[in-house]
Order: sequence, then C-alpha cells, then structure tokens
Amino acid sequence: MARPRKPLLSTDRIVETARVLVDTEGLAAVSTRRLAAELGVSGPSLYNHFRTKDQILEAVADSVSAQVDLSMFEDGRDWRTALHDWAVSYRAALRNHPNIVPVLARGPGRRPAALRLADAVYGAMVEAGWPPAQATSIGALMRYFIMGSALGSFAGGFVDDVSAYDPADYPHLGQAHLLAERQEKIDERAFETGLAALLDGLERQYQGVAPSA
Repeated sequence: MARPRKPLLSTDRIVETARVLVDTEGLAAVSTRRLAAELGVSGPSLYNHFRTKDQILEAVADSVSAQVDLSMFEDGRDWRTALHDWAVSYRAALRNHPNIVPVLARGPGRRPAALRLADAVYGAMVEAGWPPAQATSIGALMRYFIMGSALGSFAGGFVDDVSAYDPADYPHLGQAHLLAERQEKIDERAFETGLAALLDGLERQYQGVAPSA
C-alpha cells in the first residue's frame, strides 16, 4: 500500500501553523526551525516562501487583519454606524489573536489586508464628507482605541483576593476583588462605553465640518 502523501507545503499552511503557535505560545515560539518541525519539512524548504521570521509574523498579522469585516463601508450604512460595526469586528479579531497585536500595532506597512482595511476606513470617511486630514485622524484614533482595548484586560488586572485592597490604603476599591470573575462583561461594557463616547464626539465635530452631508 502506498504511503500517504504529506500535504504540499504552501504559504497558507505556513501562516496557519505560525498563527496557531503565536496564539498558543506567543511570538517568541515562532522560528523557522520550530515551524519546519511542526510542518514536517526541512528548514530550508520554508525559504521558498519566507526568508525570515519577521516576514512570517507579518503574514500572520495580515491574516488576522483579513478577518475584519469591511462590508459596512460598502453597503450604505452611515459613517457612524459603519465605524461602530467595523470597530466591533476589528476588536473581535484581535481578541481571538491577542498575541499578534504588537505586530499589528506597528502599522500596515506593506501588508495587503491591512492596507485594504486602512483604505476602506479612510475612503468611507472622505466619502461621508470628512476632510481628508480629519479622515486620517479618525482612522488613527480608532486604531489606538481598538488595539489598546485588545492589549490587555482592565478587569483581569485585579486579583481575586479581598485582602489585596485594604480600605485603609484603597478606600474606593472595596469591590475590586470581584472584577476578575466578571472580566468579560466589564471589558465588553467598557469598550462599548468608550466607543459610544468617541463616536458622540466625532458626531459633534461632523456637524461643523460637513453640515450639508
């Protein structure tokens, strides 16, 4: 009986394997030697697809950017609704792959999916009537806010130990030990609160820059 053939090595297989490593073990786990072992190939064969570890991580980052929904900028939603829905989708992608956020935070560089994302946001804002300079600022501030929310959990930063918050030292943190167990709900509410406040502020600015839009 013929031995089963190994799946052909491809860029997609390399990126998918690297993404799993990043998700489960962090950025430091990725190396050409480790990837070759995971894929069952020799190290030099990877060089037909990627020359360096940084190129692999860039590709992993772009595969996460590609998970962000951009349809809201094409289906007629108003700019505020589109920004809200995009922010929710973007944050969901980052929450699923938090370890790659530091690479994404460097900016889009030459990554195709990241550039399509930036192009979609900027184009939609300009089309809605925002001046180009402010459209650029909106794209930037949204990235700051979304990536910041994905870099860590506010609620998860508190320990589940009431003795850590002595009222003599921290008179207003008497319930802080309960935050960790409610982490998801608190972080989700904080994100939505911040996003609504951010969009409210933009809405007020919009009345001045595009009154006839």
